[in-house]
Amino acid sequence: MRRPIIAGNWKMNTCRESAAALIDGLKSEAAQSRSDVEIIVCPPFPYLSLAVSQAAGSCIQVGGQNAWHEDSGAFTGETSCPMLKDIGCQWVILGHSERRQINKECDSLINKKTHKALATGLGVILCVGELLEQREGNQTEAVLEEQMTGGLADVSADDMASVVIAYEPVWAIGTGKVATEDQAEAAHAFLRSWLEKRFNADVAAATRILYGGSVKPDNAAGLLGQPNVDGALVGGASLKPELFNPIIQAGAASVA
Repeated sequence: MRRPIIAGNWKMNTCRESAAALIDGLKSEAAQSRSDVEIIVCPPFPYLSLAVSQAAGSCIQVGGQNAWHEDSGAFTGETSCPMLKDIGCQWVILGHSERRQINKECDSLINKKTHKALATGLGVILCVGELLEQREGNQTEAVLEEQMTGGLADVSADDMASVVIAYEPVWAIGTGKVATEDQAEAAHAFLRSWLEKRFNADVAAATRILYGGSVKPDNAAGLLGQPNVDGALVGGASLKPELFNPIIQAGAASVA
């Protein structure tokens, strides 16, 4: 049984006070669900150290929202994987659609970042997903195959123990639209099949694949109850404990 992950991507939100309050608001639920589900929060860079400190003593893990593929150097505005590791982060999100669309990140760049994160000892949440026009053009599987092939190029089967895939249909991120349970399951099943072909059956069976895209308390149970959905990467709902905690509960219930 794959242990679910419920991860919160705070994006460019919160301030010092609200970030601390948000983690405090998750601690009680985290304590109750710690054996059933992994909980990760990914705050903006200025509040990562605060989050690590605030989460100390709980089972809440902390991740960065992005990283560069060099250890150090003249890369103004970037943050390295060793820096994330140094302040206590355990995870990093790579390949998020907002990085792909707004910052024009390509699969080869995401692959370099993936290798650096893995070499640094960070777990990788690798995001993949199609645009609305690609889904309407029946290109979903082709897009996912291209992103997985590029993002995981030269990644070994052993390294996959530290990789989580997050399927986020771009048309469902922050739009209020949600993939149906059948749509989510079909995409996740395709990704698991791809993992088996690219690596082996053991990797496919062990790799956790999260769903992301307007996940809320009222749809979490149905999505997380699908056989190939192993948790959620949550955006807006991760900013309020009263919304994020029920999603954590749904994750725990999915393996009960």
